Amino acid sequence: MKQAIISFGIALILSTVFTALLIPFLQKKHIGQHIREVGPKHQKKAGTPTMGGMAFVPAIVLAVIPFVSKYPETVPILVMTVGYGLIGMLDDGLKRKHGVNLGLKAWQKFALQMILTAAFCWYRMTYTPDPTMIRIPFMKGQMVDLGWWYIPLLFLVVLGADNGVNLTDGIDGLCSSVTAVVALFFVSLSLLYESGIEPAAAAVCGALLGFLLFNTNPARIFMGDTGSLALGGFIASSALILRQPLMLLVCGIIYVCETLSVMIQVSYFKITHGKRVFKMTPIHHTFEFYNWSEARIVIVFTVVTVFFCAVGYLGA
Repeated sequence: MKQAIISFGIALILSTVFTALLIPFLQKKHIGQHIREVGPKHQKKAGTPTMGGMAFVPAIVLAVIPFVSKYPETVPILVMTVGYGLIGMLDDGLKRKHGVNLGLKAWQKFALQMILTAAFCWYRMTYTPDPTMIRIPFMKGQMVDLGWWYIPLLFLVVLGADNGVNLTDGIDGLCSSVTAVVALFFVSLSLLYESGIEPAAAAVCGALLGFLLFNTNPARIFMGDTGSLALGGFIASSALILRQPLMLLVCGIIYVCETLSVMIQVSYFKITHGKRVFKMTPIHHTFEFYNWSEARIVIVFTVVTVFFCAVGYLGA
C-alpha cells in the first residue's frame, strides 16, 4: 500500500508539472485539435492543444520505475501503456501533418495493435504460471482454465478495451475521469489478490488527476490518441494480469456502452440504408444533443463508473 501511495504522489506531481509545461510548447508548435462532424459546441475547441498523453504517460513511467524490481508485473503494463501510446502518437502526428482529423488508416492502426498485442500474449504464455487461468466475477474467487481459448480472449480484451477507451475520449475530462476511477479499482483488486500491479495502477490514477487540472471543461489540452490508446493498453493489460478480463464488462461499463453504441449505430445505418438509433455516437454525444452540459455528462458517467466498480469489488 505504501508503494502505491508513493507512486500515486509522484505521478500526480510529475503529470501536473509536465502538462503545465507541455501546453505552451504545443501552442508554440501549433499542435492543435482538428474538429470534424461534431456539433457547433465543439467547433470552438478547434486549435486546443492535443497529444496530452505526452505529459502523463512519462509521468506514469517515472513514477513506477523505482518499484519495478520489487513489482515485476508492472513491467508488461508499462510496455503496453507506452507501446499503445506510441501508436497513438503516430496517429496524432499524421493528423497534424495532413491538417485534418485523419491519422493512421484503420488497417494500419489495427496491424500495429495486433503486433503489440501478440508480443504481450507471447509474454503471458511464456513467463506466467498457469497463464490461461482466469477469475470468474461474482463466483467467490472461482477460477477456470480456458486453455487455448485464452489467446483469442486476450486479443479480444486488448483490442476491445483499447478502442473502447479511445471512443470515450470525446468530451472534456470524460476519459480521464472514468479511467482514473477504474485505475483506483485496479489498485484495490491488486491489493486484494496480491497481484503486484498496484504501483502502476496508482500511478495512472495520480497522473490522470494531475492531467485533469487542465483537461476539465473548458479543456486547455486534450489527451489525443497518444493518451487514450495508452490508457487502453493499461486497462487491458492490467485486467489480464489480475486474471479478471471479464470484470471489464462491469468496471468498464462506460467503455462498453460507448463501443456498443457505435456498433449498433453503424449496423442499423447499413441495414436500414440511412436510419439511426442514436442522435450521434459515441453515446456521450447523444446526451449533448439533449442539452446535457459536458460537465454533467462527465459527472454522471463517472458516478456510474464508481457504482459499477463498487459492485465489481463486491464480486471480486
